[in-house]
Amino acid sequence: MPPLGSPVRRALGVRLLLGLLPTGWAQAGTQLEEPLSHAVRSALSAAVAAAAPPEPLLVTPQDQQAYAHWQAACSQRLTRYTRHPTERQEFLQTLWYEARRAGLPLSLVLGVVQVESAFRKFAVSGSGARGYMQVMPFWARLIGDGDDSRLFHMQTNLRFGCVILRHYLDRERGDTFMALGRYNGSRGQPAYPQAVLTAQRGWAHPVD
Repeated sequence: MPPLGSPVRRALGVRLLLGLLPTGWAQAGTQLEEPLSHAVRSALSAAVAAAAPPEPLLVTPQDQQAYAHWQAACSQRLTRYTRHPTERQEFLQTLWYEARRAGLPLSLVLGVVQVESAFRKFAVSGSGARGYMQVMPFWARLIGDGDDSRLFHMQTNLRFGCVILRHYLDRERGDTFMALGRYNGSRGQPAYPQAVLTAQRGWAHPVD
């Protein structure tokens, strides 16, 4: 998790006052767009800006060993979704970076990606949500540079998805069940959160 004083945590740590009104379930794209307050929009915009190469910060040999073990374990599980070892390595490296940057459990983000897109980079929902974490195009306009085609870029998609999920966790005061409902657009309904939490257990690892 980034230090509390970092720009990312300052942006993500703002208590966000307005979320999106949830509807439906099974796709993040069923959410309805609503205006964001200036404070919320500024915080989220800062959190998705200035994407850096997803290089994990591994200070000690223990950190490096833990990361290597996590990579190996998750890569083996990912073979059912993609056969290419290089693609698996790049995806996991990027997910590690973005999940850690947003202060999210790695297994939770993996669970969301599994349920939302089954790890399909170019997945598109019936309502237009895109990529691994099924990010709606309007997010690119609200808090990004307006180019929604970039939501198919691996790091951009994971960056937006992790920032949005962090937003909902802050909105729900750390309640993962309710935050997942908001992410999916089914707040208060159990099906989607239970699906993600079940998937999360399959990705559990001591490094979390």
